Amino acid sequence: MLIYPAIFTKENDGYFVRFPDLEGCLTEGDSMKNAIHMAEEALGGYLASLYERNLIIPEPSEIATIKVDSENECVVIIYSNVDKYFSKTKAVKKTLSIPAWLNELADSQHLNFSAILQEALRQHLDL
Repeated sequence: MLIYPAIFTKENDGYFVRFPDLEGCLTEGDSMKNAIHMAEEALGGYLASLYERNLIIPEPSEIATIKVDSENECVVIIYSNVDKYFSKTKAVKKTLSIPAWLNELADSQHLNFSAILQEALRQHLDL
């Protein structure tokens, strides 16, 4: 799950959304709820595209540093699970070794090794 601030601008027929840290990442919605949903989609697709093209993924700005230009604007934090936007979703098999006692303990609790490894890698990579 990645988190970025977005600036929402109230317009006559809805909201225009832009991400100050992500040049060209724009969207809109006809209501605040719809605009948030569209922002989550735009963020996920944009970040996945950067990753797949081996481009640098910018760090998100601190919300306190973002200035709005008018009363019609507000800053909203947008969360997006980028996994569903990757075209490189083919699973790969990895062989690894762990201590036998740890394997037995994890097996006794019916843990999903693949899911735990994926979660740990995402945390380690700040994804």
